[in-house]
Amino acid sequence: MVLLMPALFSVMFLGMQAALHYHARTIAIAAAQEGARTAGAQDGTTGAGVAAAAGYVTDTGGDSLTHPTVTGTRSATTASVTVRGVALSVIPGWQPTITQSATVPVERITG
Repeated sequence: MVLLMPALFSVMFLGMQAALHYHARTIAIAAAQEGARTAGAQDGTTGAGVAAAAGYVTDTGGDSLTHPTVTGTRSATTASVTVRGVALSVIPGWQPTITQSATVPVERITG
């Protein structure tokens, strides 16, 4: 019993940490996709995409994704947004970093 309880708690905390990491990763990729779609719109800009992604993280992230930073680029053909942050951790002293990017083609009128 002395060895079973610590092992059980370790497995439980690892499971919780995995869920928190996955949730933060999902928030980051959704924010990056939102920002890339905004930046890739026909009249979109890099600044608008970065603002959209940052707003998404602020609205939905809560404590799950802390210290977010959003960067973006836009060329004539593609728009990219990258979201970085730190996932909430239940393991003392460990701060898992999350980085997710999304790239979309830029909308343009042809013909």
